[in-house]
Amino acid sequence: MNTGKLLAAGALAFVLSAGLAHAKIPVPPMDDAARAKAEEAKAKAAAAAKKDAEDLAKAQDRVAEYYKKSHGMDGKPAAKSAKPAVKTRK
Repeated sequence: MNTGKLLAAGALAFVLSAGLAHAKIPVPPMDDAARAKAEEAKAKAAAAAKKDAEDLAKAQDRVAEYYKKSHGMDGKPAAKSAKPAVKTRK
């Protein structure tokens, strides 16, 4: 009987401590200097992301042009074959 009470007390202590471990500490309010610094960092990150997106678009355009040149695609639609390809199992 004492073992059951001891286990129940241990479980209760565990549950209560787990709740306290997940509690969040409130964020202190920012002063003007910290707020300005955060806005500047946010603007720099946005500018870097925009530049990265533009660089990616340019690289994709270069790859697409190279592919078109190397595979003989000059903007004309491909000729359709009369018979569709059928895959057979071996």
